[in-house]
Amino acid sequence: MPGFHVEVPHPLGQEAAIEKVQYVLEKMRGRFEGQVKDMQQTWEGNIMVFSFRTMGVDIKGTMDVLEELVIVKGSLPFAAMLFKGRIEKSIREELEKIVNRPPKSPPADPPQ
Repeated sequence: MPGFHVEVPHPLGQEAAIEKVQYVLEKMRGRFEGQVKDMQQTWEGNIMVFSFRTMGVDIKGTMDVLEELVIVKGSLPFAAMLFKGRIEKSIREELEKIVNRPPKSPPADPPQ
C-alpha cells in the first residue's frame, strides 16, 4: 500500500514537543469532528500510533517525536493517492504551526 511521509524540524526538545503535540491534538479533535471518524491514537513512548477515517478512506500511521524532528508516516489506500501531496502539505503546515509556535507569554504588568 502506498504511503505518505513528512518530516518537520523543531527547536523544542523531545519532551516539550510531545507535550505540545498532545495538547494541540486534543484541541483539534473537536474542530474536525464532522470530517474525521473513528479517531484512535495511542502513545508508545515518543511514538504515536494513529488511525482514523475521513471521506470514506481509512488512514493509519505513526508520529515519531524526536529531539529535533517530528516524523509522520503512514499508509494511504490507492483511492487516496491523488491527494497524497495535499495530505502531506496539510500535515506539514499543521505540524509547523504546532512545534514552531512561540509559547504564549503571560500578560505584562501594567505600568505603575
